[in-house]
Formats: sequence, C-alpha cells, structure tokens
Amino acid sequence: MDHKTETAQAPGKPIVYVRPVAVAELPEDIRQAAGDITTLYAVHDTDGERLALVRDRDMAFVLARQNDMSPVHVH
Repeated sequence: MDHKTETAQAPGKPIVYVRPVAVAELPEDIRQAAGDITTLYAVHDTDGERLALVRDRDMAFVLARQNDMSPVHVH
C-alpha cells in the first residue's frame, strides 16, 4: 500500500487510529477467540474508544474506509 494514501485524511471524514495490540493484553474471552493469533489490530476514535478489533492491519483500514472514516496508523 502507498503510505501517503494510508494516512491522508479524507475531507469531512472522522479520523480513526489503527494500532497493533498484543492478544496477551486483551480480556480472556478475546484471547480464547483469537486462537493462535498473537497480534490483532484495534481501531480507535479520537477519544481513544476502541471501535473494533480485527485480524490484520489491511482489514482495519478497509473497515474504517467502508464506514466513512479516515484511518491513520499509530505505532
């Protein structure tokens, strides 16, 4: 993916932040559902509220865009 495309904010669309999350840091029910996966990607709004957890980074960006949001990767 083109890094400029990933981080460019679309006019009028809210920004959401995508960041990796260690499965080990999540609640037990989510750890069990994750199976062998060690990292999930969280989508957060600007207030820090987690909106979604998904399997991979690309999916997080697609999910955000499909919901008219501008995703930005956070380390």
